[in-house]
Amino acid sequence: MEKKLQALLDLLPEKVVSGNPDKVITDITIDSRTVQPGSLFVALKGVHTDGQRFLGKAARAGAAAALVEDVPADAPADLTFIRVPDVRKAMETVTPFFYDYPGKTMRMIGVTGTNGKTTSTNIIRRVLMQAGYKCGLIGTINVLIGDEALTSHNTTPDVADLQKFLYRMKEAGCQYVVMEVSSHALALNRVAGIEYDTAMLTNITEDHLNRHGTMEVYTEMKMRMFARQTPEDFAVFNADDPGLRGLSRQVRSRVLKFSRKKEVREGAFVRDGEIVLRLNGEERTVCRTEEVRIPGPHNLENALGAVCCAGIMEVPVPVIRHTLKTFRGVEHRIESVRVLDGVEYFNDSKGTNVDSTLKAIETMTRPTVLILGGYDKHVSFDPLSREIMERKDIIRETVLIGETAGQIEESLLRAGYDHIQHAETLREAVVLCRQTAEEGWNVLLSPACASFDMFKDYEERGRIFKKIVAEL
Repeated sequence: MEKKLQALLDLLPEKVVSGNPDKVITDITIDSRTVQPGSLFVALKGVHTDGQRFLGKAARAGAAAALVEDVPADAPADLTFIRVPDVRKAMETVTPFFYDYPGKTMRMIGVTGTNGKTTSTNIIRRVLMQAGYKCGLIGTINVLIGDEALTSHNTTPDVADLQKFLYRMKEAGCQYVVMEVSSHALALNRVAGIEYDTAMLTNITEDHLNRHGTMEVYTEMKMRMFARQTPEDFAVFNADDPGLRGLSRQVRSRVLKFSRKKEVREGAFVRDGEIVLRLNGEERTVCRTEEVRIPGPHNLENALGAVCCAGIMEVPVPVIRHTLKTFRGVEHRIESVRVLDGVEYFNDSKGTNVDSTLKAIETMTRPTVLILGGYDKHVSFDPLSREIMERKDIIRETVLIGETAGQIEESLLRAGYDHIQHAETLREAVVLCRQTAEEGWNVLLSPACASFDMFKDYEERGRIFKKIVAEL
């Protein structure tokens, strides 16, 4: 892929150019480590670092030009500098253009929500693949082009990486792309240049308030995914989630809903133990709820949302049914790791907030030792503590780790629950769990917190947990 630099400059009315504009751009990147000859290096000023510090490194790697807000006094002489008032906005403008707006050539399906994004996107992808379509996936765990796995470092990649992934998907012949879309990505407009043919909101519960401040702002960020939809597009909402009440009236697109508790006018619901798809005035039975392979009420909701999306894409019901009966779930989400001495160990490291852990607890049917704690996102643990107290016949013991251990203990004690142990490390926590759990019990890692106080991300936390369990 390449374009003349002048074509990008023409999109930026407020730019000031220093150096030779007669160059060819072969790539756009915000990471100096990935600069190649001909790259446009975008010098973003982030929370932890300033891209302008790496202009020299980018020049030495062969960058043709740099997008900056200030040209430094010691600027590399061979770089063409494009000075703009706002580098991020300029990047959002030129990057989709550079890659020929790849999202417009494929059917784009976006999934947002506090929980359920990963499982929902993976079910939708599996349904589409089973129906014979080539499908791209952009998610927290990885990026997939068909069955080829790439690496992504954010729930939603930055604009430059995202448009590059979409271009590669287009070139590979993908007809559909399914994306996890985080509130953070929507706040930073990392999805610039993308219009979602189908957008789904799974649920909204208290999370990321350390970043967004209030639930009102958090909800507003989630709703941005629907902003560019038209009446020809589709919006899918969870009719059972109180946090979504009234939100469907804010969109211009055609609305479908899903519910495990009641019938909906159009969408997917449960009736007499069967999943029913109601669309365009026609009802079709998909399967019985007990045939959905992944366990728990929350996963039934994820399946229902995926059924809505599959119905929109006109996937045959037998294909949807086969997928729900065979889909085994995703790594780090209530993942059975090992049975040792009659105790089953579950990795739910993806449980990074209170609501996610509440849903994991719902799936436990045997006495369970629960590992909780991690990075502080400034949320209340009281709803979780009350549920643990109400289900103390199931949650027999808790082991607390991380910087929120003290907060969680105080919350549990307020709820009247005192089966509490502490561990300094995850390994120590697992050892305590083994000493505590009896034959016929479960051990569940579902921290209700992010991992950043002790680990790089929840994936690393989950992998280390599995390694420790395997070594017992």
